[in-house]
Amino acid sequence: MSTASQTDQWYASWFDTPYYHILYRDRDYLEAGAFMRRLTDSLHLSKSSHIMDLACGRGRHSMYLNRLGYRVTGVDLSPSSIAYAKAQLRDNTASTSDVENDQSLLPLDSSRINFEVHNMTVPYDGQFDAVFNLFTSFGYFDDVADNVNTIKAIYSNLKPGGYGVIDFMNAPFVIKNLVAYNEKIEDGITFKQWRRYEDGHIYKDIKFTDQERDYHFTERVSALELADFTSYFKIAGLELIEVYGDYHLNSYDAATSERLIMIVRK
Repeated sequence: MSTASQTDQWYASWFDTPYYHILYRDRDYLEAGAFMRRLTDSLHLSKSSHIMDLACGRGRHSMYLNRLGYRVTGVDLSPSSIAYAKAQLRDNTASTSDVENDQSLLPLDSSRINFEVHNMTVPYDGQFDAVFNLFTSFGYFDDVADNVNTIKAIYSNLKPGGYGVIDFMNAPFVIKNLVAYNEKIEDGITFKQWRRYEDGHIYKDIKFTDQERDYHFTERVSALELADFTSYFKIAGLELIEVYGDYHLNSYDAATSERLIMIVRK
């Protein structure tokens, strides 16, 4: 599949392929789970809280939050990812091998978790105690106005006093430490990856061959910084109350932090 054959919204095609999940299969879910535990504790969310996992992918983090005791609604633009999450939930086949040693986790409660296909740039039909947008699931939009539209949608989807969390890359740190090229082998497929910073965006070109067919996808993420998000929050009417720089909830430093984790309140 060439770049030209992708849809206008590149993320709608790339995220909906099995190759996306193969390439990123080794993400540290144990670290992510620990982050969510720290996050929900720091926000003092009661177990009756209803959390929206915005851009949830295949729902693994939604399921972790559910096993922490929360009611969860996971939404994502990718129909195949939502179908996968629903199938795991229906068949009770969610893989949690990396957290099974955590005796504090509850069994998955399918009555308190659901998944829906949804475009994050428009409000969802419902309000939540918290909306989590995790692991740089923002800034992909072709229309920059959708950055503000998404923040406005988060505002609409929060109950009064509810918390929004946006976990984004720390663009200055990422740009400074950008790896221009590397290769990664997963499932016998060699993914060749080129990265560059250009015109306010971070690009990653991904090329690989599978079953004698060549593929090429290009990821593009806006190199948004804290000042950009602060302006979005002001427009939407959200109050920025805390900024963290990593998954251990240490203070944010623009030069050295790996993450930009922003907590807002309605």
